[in-house]
Amino acid sequence: MITVVFGVFLLTLLVITAIGVVRSENLFTAVMLMGIFSLLMAANFFVLDAADVALTEAAVGAGISTVLLLGALALTPPTERHERTGRWLALGVVTLTTLVVVYATFEKPRLGDPDAPVHQHVAPWYLGQTPVLIDIPNVVTAILGSYRAYDTLGEVIVVLTAGIGVLFLLGLPGAVGDRKPEDLAKGRTYLSHHLVPQVVGRLLIPFILLFALYVQFHGEYGPGGGFQAGAIFAAAIILYALIEGEREALEVISPGLLMWMMAGGALLYGGVGIVTMVLGGNFLEYNVLASNAVKGQQWGIIVIELGVGITVAGVLLAIYHAFAARGR
Repeated sequence: MITVVFGVFLLTLLVITAIGVVRSENLFTAVMLMGIFSLLMAANFFVLDAADVALTEAAVGAGISTVLLLGALALTPPTERHERTGRWLALGVVTLTTLVVVYATFEKPRLGDPDAPVHQHVAPWYLGQTPVLIDIPNVVTAILGSYRAYDTLGEVIVVLTAGIGVLFLLGLPGAVGDRKPEDLAKGRTYLSHHLVPQVVGRLLIPFILLFALYVQFHGEYGPGGGFQAGAIFAAAIILYALIEGEREALEVISPGLLMWMMAGGALLYGGVGIVTMVLGGNFLEYNVLASNAVKGQQWGIIVIELGVGITVAGVLLAIYHAFAARGR
């Protein structure tokens, strides 16, 4: 009963926040409300026992995405431009889509129904065989890192490709790598004049980095993994840039190193597959990485998750610096 009441409470807050985003004409307010919306969604996922998804939503949706949108505001006017044409058409499309989605839910199984098709397909096999074949407590990590390693590799390539596309549009090499020191020094304007955020941020950064390492290397035993850890690591460096300035942040992780991180993580992931083929197995068949098949699975998942984290962190940091450069 308490879970239902809390779920209704979260749903109410989500609706109110969504209406606030739509109604707000100030873009900064809209971005802040979107961050709150992502946090509420993370809480909702946690209530539904999807801890890995909740952690991802909190790190990426409420954290990194909010920072990147704030960076994008430097390239836009502060308020929304009024467009009178097509408003009724947009309202009609949204209303029709909402009605179709609501109608589709009538055919869905009841939430948590053990006889639902999704629970009778491959899920029982995953739950039953993961302790035997992989021996990792976090079944989500086992599925994404081993059984569906091809899918996860595709996701890493998508992240890398999206990052490259953004950098082509924003021109990172000329914006960051070729900028003069005096241009970078102008970026020291974010939180440098605010004492409390500076002090709190400097205290938090080491713990954020430590938490990123924990999420990275403890993802086999609890919620976490490369995607979440990469986003958290990037958030720590971005916070450092906001406090100390972009020039200092680029001295910590140079533009060249960012490029290597973006490509290196994906190459590390794919390299594991090449090694398994050289050792006589199939692509990304971790069993051949050790004399014990279970240990091979565990080592393979640890390495590919590290590759995921490196690529995600590199892409997010590169995109942030690109936005920061264009905002000068």
